[in-house]
Amino acid sequence: MGLQEPFPRILLVDDEAAITANLAPFLERAGFAISVAGDGTQALVQISRAKPDLIVLDVLMPKMDGRQLLRQLRQAGDWTPIILLTQVGESFERAMALEEGADDYINKPFDPRELVARIRSVLRRARPGVPPLTAAWKVVSGNLTFDRRAHRVFHDNQELTLTPKAVALLEYLMTHPDELISRERLLETVWGWDYPVGTRSVDTRIAELRRELGDDAAAPTYIETVPSEGYRFVGKVEGLA
Repeated sequence: MGLQEPFPRILLVDDEAAITANLAPFLERAGFAISVAGDGTQALVQISRAKPDLIVLDVLMPKMDGRQLLRQLRQAGDWTPIILLTQVGESFERAMALEEGADDYINKPFDPRELVARIRSVLRRARPGVPPLTAAWKVVSGNLTFDRRAHRVFHDNQELTLTPKAVALLEYLMTHPDELISRERLLETVWGWDYPVGTRSVDTRIAELRRELGDDAAAPTYIETVPSEGYRFVGKVEGLA
C-alpha cells in the first residue's frame, strides 16, 4: 500500500470570525488542511511557519490588508498561489489585483463550493516558485499570443481586430486554462456584476473569437464548449515576462 498524499495546506486569512468559523471546517471537509489568520501581519507569521500550498486572502482587513500582503509577498519573490476574497464589483479593480500577482479572486458573498472549485483549479495549474499566468505580460498558446500590456492579440503572426469584450474574455480564458468557467462567471468578470446584459452576450463574443481564430467548435484548438456548463480554454498556455 502506497503512502497517502498529504492534504493541501490552505491558509485562510480573514478578519471576520463568522466567516473563518464556518468556512474553515467546510474546507477541511473538502480535503484541505486549514490554518487561519485574522489579518495580514498574522498571516506573515503563519506563512513562515506553515508554508501553505495556497492562501485564501480577504482584501479588507485591519493592520495590513490583503492587497498590501499580496504586494509584499510578490516583491519578496514568494509566489505561493493566492485567491483574493473581494467586495469590489469594478472590473478594473479586479484586473489590478491580478496584475499585482493574485492567481484568482472571488467576490463576497460566495458559495463555498465555488471557492473549493477555484482552489482546486489554481492548485492544478500552479508551479512552485513560478509567477501565475495572471501576472505574465504575455500569454502564448501555440500560434496564439496575447500581449496583456498592450491588449493586442496575434494569431499566426497577424494581429486580430477584436471587440474590447472579446479581448477581455480571451484574456480571462487564457489565464485560467483547462478550467471550466460558467457563462455567469464570465459575465460577472468581463461585463461586471451589474451590467445589464444576459449570458447570450458571452456566447456572441465566444463566436467572435472562434471566427477570428479559425477555431472549430466541434474540434477546438482553443475554446471548448461544455454543454449547459460553460467554456474551457483547452490549449496549453505559457506565460512570458
